[in-house]
Amino acid sequence: MDTSLNLLSWMCRQFLSLVCVAIVGLVLIGCKEPGTVTEEAWGALPNGEVVSLFTLTNANGMRAEITNYGGIVVSLTAPDRNGKFEDVVLGYHTLDEYVKRNPLFGAIVGLYANRIETGLIELDGEKVQLFVREQPSRTPVHMHGGSVGLDQVVWTADYGVKRNQAYLELNYVHRDGQDGYPGDVDVTVTYVLANDNSLVIDYKATTEKTTVINLTNHSYFNLIGELGGNVLNHKLELYSEQLTEVKPGLIPNGNFVPVEGTPFDFNEPRRIGARIDDENAQLRLGRGYDHNYVLNNSPGNVGLFAVVYEPTSGRVMEAYTDQPGVQFYSANGMRNIVGKYGVAYQSRSGFCLETQHYPNSPNIPHFPSTVLRPDDTYLTTTIFKFAAR
Repeated sequence: MDTSLNLLSWMCRQFLSLVCVAIVGLVLIGCKEPGTVTEEAWGALPNGEVVSLFTLTNANGMRAEITNYGGIVVSLTAPDRNGKFEDVVLGYHTLDEYVKRNPLFGAIVGLYANRIETGLIELDGEKVQLFVREQPSRTPVHMHGGSVGLDQVVWTADYGVKRNQAYLELNYVHRDGQDGYPGDVDVTVTYVLANDNSLVIDYKATTEKTTVINLTNHSYFNLIGELGGNVLNHKLELYSEQLTEVKPGLIPNGNFVPVEGTPFDFNEPRRIGARIDDENAQLRLGRGYDHNYVLNNSPGNVGLFAVVYEPTSGRVMEAYTDQPGVQFYSANGMRNIVGKYGVAYQSRSGFCLETQHYPNSPNIPHFPSTVLRPDDTYLTTTIFKFAAR
């Protein structure tokens, strides 16, 4: 009898000990250092609108600086293989520089990112003319939202910490008729700096009238770090079997072309610069990579579509989205821009992975629809996650 009681007592103590260990573990996990957000004045636009700069940090010391002017990601740090954090996005140190000349560094782009041929679309049987910037000898296009895109406006901001992770929520109402778009379109973009070293970008929009929408973020990445250099030695994996074929002006013509056996095939890791100067007709149209890849993602599911590795620093960036396409751009047209840390940005100083619907979709019926109606809500997510090896 005594033996049985002793055994039972021992088992109870063991059980209680395990429960205590589990509780302590959960408490420690829950007490992980939370993220933080701060706000500071960052200047004013020529019209007097005041602009702020928000600094988000996570539990690991990663930092994102984001302004409510254009929702621009001004700075984003990531660790190298030795644990050193450095800025991995191109840009400027001051607001005035972004206002004076910004090739969309880090900005939210829309209402329709990328190109729409002639800017003329049809919505429910009616012709709608979007803004077109006339460029002699070039195909007329509506480009990146028009004369005043989402990258050039001041957004209202709300911020804080949820589930120990810092967030910045930006909101802007794109007014009816602005650059030809129908309806007041209420756009919200939320940045979350997660404790797994990922920057999560959630997009949401509703409209009062039927319109078109295609939002993206236009960050230029360089995983070498702050002193940069070109990105030609970055190794890229991009999971796609096809491109949307383009004609002059980089406007999709409705055809899909396979990437296999071409300079566009990154299904296995390959240096960005390995074939960037090949005499491929599609490649020559962009003077390098500036093309929309058809992603293998299943619709509506956020999936991994690209991995980029920079061998000198060891930095790795994984990219996830639920969008059907991504514009891979190797900054071919960049010239003589002095950016952060006094670095002179030249052609191919960065790369962009602009998650989005296909360019020119409103004019190509078999492309996934970009129409947004008053009873719909536009929702999409993109994630850039950083590590090192």
